[in-house]
Amino acid sequence: MTDVLAVANQKGGVAKTTTVHSLGVASAELGRRTLVIDLDPQACLTFSTGFDPDGIDRSVHDVFVRRQPIADVVRPIPGVPGLDLLPATIDLAGSEVHLLTRTGREHVLARALEPVLDDYDLVLIDCPPSLGVLTINGLTAAHSVVIPLQCEALSHRGVGQLLETIEDVRAFANASLMVRGVIATMYDDRTKHARHIIEEVEARYGIPVLQPPVRKSIRFAEAPARGKSILQHAPSSPGAEAYRALAAVLLGPVVVADAAG
Repeated sequence: MTDVLAVANQKGGVAKTTTVHSLGVASAELGRRTLVIDLDPQACLTFSTGFDPDGIDRSVHDVFVRRQPIADVVRPIPGVPGLDLLPATIDLAGSEVHLLTRTGREHVLARALEPVLDDYDLVLIDCPPSLGVLTINGLTAAHSVVIPLQCEALSHRGVGQLLETIEDVRAFANASLMVRGVIATMYDDRTKHARHIIEEVEARYGIPVLQPPVRKSIRFAEAPARGKSILQHAPSSPGAEAYRALAAVLLGPVVVADAAG
């Protein structure tokens, strides 16, 4: 069965897009047919995979508003066999207003995905940095959630709010939604503070922190400008190896945690 994994955190700048892109490339390297979905109107994933969002004629907005089949909108990502993108454009901001008027609005993405699920082994959803209707669509379509967490002061404060949203999605739209764990991003193991953040998240919310953590590196900033992931730009770097290891963990046996903490 196709695994559908949402990557979500309403706080911006925590490496959601980097995580989706890197896990997508790592999955394709493992021979899995993979689709990455850009649900953010800022279209950072679309840009990072080598596309110009301003030059795209069809996007996930057309799936939501014009009911365009996903198969007609997806694009193969250059240089990564087996990896496809459902792109975003700024028009997606207008999709939120449209979705609010639709019956069953939280299920629109899940229903659109149904015809193409057999084409992929893994679907990764890059949720926007909010808890609006686009993120709800991502969570409703997903089987499980991963939460990237920047290991810095106050970065974990929104985790509780996200978990409350996940509980609401379970209650009203997707009863089987599970939390796979937290990915520690921008990690600096030289500081006690970073280690403390991880320990506090595990203790307060009962969510496992997936190993290994992803350490800070300038390579992450360099890669998107080249339309590549860190696995392509710096394939032997510690960051690339960390995401390969995380992909192996996530694509292995499912070990989940209860979101109620």
